[in-house]
This record gives sequence, C-alpha cells and structure tokens, in this order.
Amino acid sequence: MMFTKLLTDSRRWRALLIAVISVSSIWIYLSRVTTPIAGSIAPPSPQIGFTAPDFTLEDLNGQSIKLSDLRGKVVLINLWASWCPPCRAEMSAINNSYTHYADQGFIVLGLNTTFQDDETAARAFAQSLNLSFSIIFDRDGVTSRRYRLQAMPTSFFVGRDGVIRDIVLGGPMTEALLTSKIQSLLAEK
Repeated sequence: MMFTKLLTDSRRWRALLIAVISVSSIWIYLSRVTTPIAGSIAPPSPQIGFTAPDFTLEDLNGQSIKLSDLRGKVVLINLWASWCPPCRAEMSAINNSYTHYADQGFIVLGLNTTFQDDETAARAFAQSLNLSFSIIFDRDGVTSRRYRLQAMPTSFFVGRDGVIRDIVLGGPMTEALLTSKIQSLLAEK
C-alpha cells in the first residue's frame, strides 16, 4: 500500500524529474569540450591528415629530442611499455626496419609510456634487444595523453612535412607492414 502510494504521488515524480534534469545539466556542463577562443590556435589533433602534436622528451642518454626538429624526415612514433607483450613482439621488426631505412631519412622514436611503466625496466628491455633507434621517456604522461593513447602499442607514421599519414592501434606490426608504410612515405617528396 505504501509503495503504490509512492508510485502514484505526482509531486514525488516531479521532484525526481527536476533532480535528474538538474544533475544531467550539471554533468553536461562540466564534461563539455571547450572550444578555442576566436583567433586562438586549436591544439593539433593526433589524426591522419593533421600535423603531429609536437613534444620534447629525453632519450636514454638524457638528450632532448623535439619532434618538430625532425621535419624533412619520415618518423615512426611508437608508444610502448616494457610489460606489453605485443610491444615486445614488434620491437625486432621495428629495429630491423629502422636499420634498413635509416640512411634514407627514416627515424624511429620509441616513446616509452614511463608514467605507467618502470624506467629501469624500459632501459633493460631496450638494451636486451640492442635497439638502435631512439628510446624516449614520457615520464609524466602528457605526450601519451596528447596522442590519445588508447591501445598498446600505438604507432604514428609521420611524413616529411610533419603530418600524420597513418596510425596503427595495437600490434604487433610485421616487417612487411612496416616496409610498405615506410617505403610509401619515403617515396613522397
């Protein structure tokens, strides 16, 4: 009897409806994506056809590497972690591709997601595979978030003009896949 009275009381339903609408409105306002102010420059988007978001990160030797300084070269940005099995599985193929195409202007930046990995483990991993490309550390996660890291590994193929040409989510990538993408980018003038 008490339950049916609650279900038929229109004042309670109205109060519940107002509460749901209020909470929903607040949620929508707080979770909105802000638009840039007129005249300002929107941050680059990590999408095919857009300029790769710039970053400066330290490598294994403490040297700073800035992505925009590599314009004129074909760049593979590979986001990885030492605990990730597909990341481990594709590293040899990436390293072989790098050694084969490096003299033609191909660069690999192995961007370790150090904010969710262990730097010591990442260094040991790179050393155990004798990786010859640059390993860089995203210690605070800012670059990984800027690149909207959703899957591990994630690879961005960047043309000589700094524009993202292709994105590979997950892995492992094979040498055949790498070769086809790298040769295509190196052929662009």
